[in-house]
Amino acid sequence: MTAQAERGGDAGQEVRPGYGEGRGALLEAAVRVVVRGGLRKLTYRAVAAEAGVTHGLVAHHFGSRDTLLAEALRWCVARSVETSSLVPASGRLEDFAATLADFVAADPDLQLFQYELKLESSRRPELRHLVDLLYDAYRDAVREALACLDVSQEMTDIVFAALDGLVFHQVTSGAPDRIDESVAALRRLLAAHRAQASPRGVGRASNDPKLS
Repeated sequence: MTAQAERGGDAGQEVRPGYGEGRGALLEAAVRVVVRGGLRKLTYRAVAAEAGVTHGLVAHHFGSRDTLLAEALRWCVARSVETSSLVPASGRLEDFAATLADFVAADPDLQLFQYELKLESSRRPELRHLVDLLYDAYRDAVREALACLDVSQEMTDIVFAALDGLVFHQVTSGAPDRIDESVAALRRLLAAHRAQASPRGVGRASNDPKLS
């Protein structure tokens, strides 16, 4: 490829980014295609058109439509976990899911793609293993976040279900302020649960910052 083509100088000539950058761009394009038209619209040609590349390049990166779908899902989940404060670096309860509403508002397509997959799996059983992987990843993230806070497994499952519902509510109806209020209430519930469940809870709870 000439230097001019690499710079995108000639009309109609494809500009191919580096391998890692190109793969990420294709995954983003796949997510947009699914959000706009559903999983049935996910084809090499649709992703290529969205990304502005040839469909052969999409096939080169992923090899099959199923691989493309699985990789797009893993990419969405990884970005969601990394940027939503599900696992706060501080280890403090008041930081748990602190930026969840802002994260969802900034890029709702990440979540809409995952909900499209969940809905489609009810009609196509062959997709259910991907949904299982999705849920396992989020459960692991919530479990990791709450492990250092002495929260029981039963409460962890409840927290996961609550967060899943809150995210779905935000991407379908908006209202991030309401999500913030609900997450704050969830943290208060967790603080009360920890104080009640732990033998040392009374002493520790008194040192926790107010979560209201």
